[in-house]
Amino acid sequence: MNDDELLRRLEAFGGFGNANDMDGADDETDADVADNGDAQDDGVDDNADRPAHFDVNEFLAGLDAIFDAHEAATKAGPYLEQAAVDAENAGDNAGLLTVLNETMGFYRSQGKHKENQWIIQRALELAAKMGLEGTEAWTTTLINAATGQRAAHNYDQAEELYHMALDSAKQTLSPTDRRLAALHNNLSMLYSETDRLPQAEAELREALGILESSSPDASADLDVASTNTNLALTLLGEHKLDEADAHAARALDIYRNGHLEHSAHYASALAGYAQVRYAAGDFARAVDLYRRSLAVIEECYGRDTDYYRITEANLRQVEDAARQAGVDVASAGAGDGSSSAASNAGSSGETALVTAPGNVSARPRMSGLKLARAYWNEVGKPMIAAKYPEYQGRIAAGLVGHGSECYGFDDAISQDHDFGPRFCLWLTDEDYTAIGERLQADYDALPHEFMGYARADAAGGTATPRAQGAGRRDGVFAIGDFFASITGYREAPAADRPHEWLMLDEPTLAAATNGEVFADPLGAFSAARQAFKFMPDDVRLSLISRRLGMMAQAGQYNVPRMLERGDGAAAWLSIGEFADAAASLVYLMNKPVTVGYLPYYKWRFAALRRLSARVATRLADVCEQLESLLRLSSAACYGGAGFGEGGRGAAPVAAQVNETIERICGEVVAELKREGLTRSDDTFLEWQRPYVEEHIQSPAACLRSL
Repeated sequence: MNDDELLRRLEAFGGFGNANDMDGADDETDADVADNGDAQDDGVDDNADRPAHFDVNEFLAGLDAIFDAHEAATKAGPYLEQAAVDAENAGDNAGLLTVLNETMGFYRSQGKHKENQWIIQRALELAAKMGLEGTEAWTTTLINAATGQRAAHNYDQAEELYHMALDSAKQTLSPTDRRLAALHNNLSMLYSETDRLPQAEAELREALGILESSSPDASADLDVASTNTNLALTLLGEHKLDEADAHAARALDIYRNGHLEHSAHYASALAGYAQVRYAAGDFARAVDLYRRSLAVIEECYGRDTDYYRITEANLRQVEDAARQAGVDVASAGAGDGSSSAASNAGSSGETALVTAPGNVSARPRMSGLKLARAYWNEVGKPMIAAKYPEYQGRIAAGLVGHGSECYGFDDAISQDHDFGPRFCLWLTDEDYTAIGERLQADYDALPHEFMGYARADAAGGTATPRAQGAGRRDGVFAIGDFFASITGYREAPAADRPHEWLMLDEPTLAAATNGEVFADPLGAFSAARQAFKFMPDDVRLSLISRRLGMMAQAGQYNVPRMLERGDGAAAWLSIGEFADAAASLVYLMNKPVTVGYLPYYKWRFAALRRLSARVATRLADVCEQLESLLRLSSAACYGGAGFGEGGRGAAPVAAQVNETIERICGEVVAELKREGLTRSDDTFLEWQRPYVEEHIQSPAACLRSL
C-alpha cells in the first residue's frame, strides 16, 4: 500500500474542534480506500486462507450514518468496538488504524478518557509497527493522540505529542496543509488550558491564516468558524473583549452562511459567544445562547455527556448572575446578532465559565507550579513591566530546582514547609551585574500573601534553613550561578568530557531540568537548561551498562543467595539496589532528552508511575512489577518458617521474588533487542553489558566496564 492510499484512511481527526470540543468524531473527513481485492475476478479466492475482508469505505459510511441520524450517544460505541474486531480479524492494519483514530475522537467527545488511554497507546504502537514514522500518516496520528491526551488533561503527554507532530509536520506537510492548521489549533487549546494565553493566541492566528488562505470559501468554512471561536475565548482570557466579541460573532456568521446550524460544532460556537456576552454583562443574551447550545448538544449527543453537564452548569451560573442583577431571563432570546461591549473578562478554556472575583474562594487548592505561575503573571510580570521596561525582553521567569512542587508532586502535606507563592528570575551575567541586587530587593518587596497563601519567608510562612541563604530556591539569579548552585557547573559539560557527566548523578540533573519556565524572551535560560537534558549518548549507554550490572549482581545473583542463607537484611538491601537500578534503567532507556531524569529516592516511584502512564513508554510495566517486588520483600526476607497460610514459611514468597526479578530482566533484554543494543538472548544482565558497550563511540576508559 502506498502512502497516498494510507493517508486517505488517516485524515486528521479532531483538528478543528473548538475550545469546547463538543463534537468528537465528526471532525474527521471521510476517507477513501482502495479495495484489497483484485482489479478483476480471476476466479481465485485470494482470501481463502484469511479472515473476511474489512471494507473501510463501508465502515466510514456506517459511522457517518450514525452521526447524521444523531444516534452517536447509543450506537457509535458498539459500532466502533465491532469494527476494531473486524479489522483485526481481517489482518487489515491500515483499516484498524482508521477505526482506532475514529474511536479516539468518539471517546474524547464522550469524556471516556480512561478508556481512551488504551486506544491512544494502541494506535501509536500500531502506526510505529507499520513503519509510518516520517510520513504524513504518522503526523496525523500524533495529532489525534495528542488531542485525546489534552482532552484527558494529561498535559505533559499531550504537549510532547504535539511537539513531535510539529517536528514531523515540518518534513511531511506543506505550509498550507489544513492538518497543520489543526495542529496549531489544538496546541493552542493546550496552551490555553495551562494558562499560557499569549502562546495560545499566536498558535490560533497561525491556524486561522492557514485556513483562510486554503479555503475555497472562508465565509462558510466550518473550520474557520471553529478557529474564530477558539480565538475569541483566548482573547477573552487576555481581557481583549472587543476583539473577542468580533471573532465570536464572526464564527456564528459562518455557521449561518454555510447552513451548518445542526453541526455539533455549532453548539460550541454558541457557548463560546455566550461566554463573551456574559463577560460583557449582557446576561439575557448569554442565557439565550447557552440554552440554544444545550439544545444542539442534546440533539447531537444526548444529555448524558460531560459537555451537556458542564454547559448546563454554566447556564445556571449565568441565570443566577442575571437574577442578582435584576435581569429577567425567563424568555431570553434575541437572535444571532452580535453586539459590542466594553467590560473586562476573566479566563478561557474548555467550557470554562468566566467567574466573577467575588465567587473565588480565598485559598483555592492548587499545585505549587500553578500558584507560582499565577504569582508571576499577576504580581511579578507587572512589576518587571513597570520598573524594568528595558529588560522585559531579557528576563526569564519560572520555577525550577529543589522542592516537591518543581516536580509536580506536591500535595497538601507538602505545604508544611518551604511552600508559598514564589518564582525565579534568571538573568545573563551582564544583566545581573547591572540590576541583580536592585531586582532582588524588588522581588523581596512583592506581596507576601497571594491567593490566601503566605510566602515561606514571610511572617506566618514555613521556610526552613535549607531553603534560605546560599540554598534559596527563588528570587533573582545569574543563569550560570543558578545551575552551579544545583550541579556545581555553570553550564552543562561538553560532550567530549564524559567523566564530568558521570559525576552528575540523575537526581541532581533532575533538579536542574524539572519545573516550568513561564517566560524566556531571550531564550538563554531555556538553552542552558536544555543542555543539561542532552546527556551524550555514550554516557547514557555507559550508565545503562552499569544499571544492567547492578541489576544482575544485586537482583539475579545476591537476592536468591541471601534468601537461601536466611540473611533477611542483606536480601532486603539487595532488592532495594535492584529496584533503584531498574528504575534508573527505565528512565535511561526512554532517553533523558525526552522524559527527563529520575529524581531522588523520595519521588522515585511517583516519577516512575507518571512515566509509565505515558503513551509509548518503553518498559512501562516495570514500575508495577517493582512495587509488587517491594511488597513481597517483607514476607520473603522476614517471613520465617511459620509465615504464610498453612505454616509453609516464606519459601513460596521468596520464589515469587526471584520470579519477578527474572521476569523484569527478561523484559529488559527484549527491549535492548528492540533498540538494537544487543544481539544476545541471555537474560543474565551482566552478559548483556559488552553488547551495549559496543555502541559507545568515545575511547574514554571511564565509559566502559572492566
